[in-house]
Amino acid sequence: MIRILLADDQALIRSGIRSLLEAEDDIEVVAEAADGRQAVILAAEHRPDIALMDIQMPVLDGLQATRQIVADKRLDGVRVVILTNFGLDEYIFRALRAGASGFLLKDTEPAELLQALRVITRGDSLLSPAVTRRLISEFVARPPDAVAAAGMESLTNREREVVALVAHGLSNDEIAAAMVVSPTTAKTHVSRAMIKLGARDRAQLVVFAYQAGLVTPRAAR
Repeated sequence: MIRILLADDQALIRSGIRSLLEAEDDIEVVAEAADGRQAVILAAEHRPDIALMDIQMPVLDGLQATRQIVADKRLDGVRVVILTNFGLDEYIFRALRAGASGFLLKDTEPAELLQALRVITRGDSLLSPAVTRRLISEFVARPPDAVAAAGMESLTNREREVVALVAHGLSNDEIAAAMVVSPTTAKTHVSRAMIKLGARDRAQLVVFAYQAGLVTPRAAR
């Protein structure tokens, strides 16, 4: 079962999402939070697989709640998926750095939401195409970061190649095909790169790749 914590200050939205999720045989909603502080407390209590987190909430917003959940070593297994609106794009980059594993727009189709939760449970990260375009545009205005570039120097050439492919949105199977290696080998390269760079998941690898200039926005289109 995929265990979900819902965090949104609007009860109607929580009710609608709960109804959608609990209609699935492999998904269970274990708790609901009406603000970010409740989300942090309930995450520690229930240890869900995914915290589906709104950004605009009282007491503690979704960005602050994400940062606290990610910082808690007891909650290493909890993945945060942010629900966002176009008006909140300024939070995307900061939340990725805080450790969010995915972003979905609130107008995402139900089937896409369900698929996203399953993808993230498997250990992958997910950014909706619209959010990805806005994330890329963020890097257009930013020069390469010297610290991130130095971190990339700790990687082998093979690992840098893998990180670049992750930044282009390839799955482990697609990376394996592109590099002519087994999926297990591709996964190993990804894992080693994450460890060396201190990345929580693939979403943060994407951030580091852009920050370091390993991948450019133009090349990723």
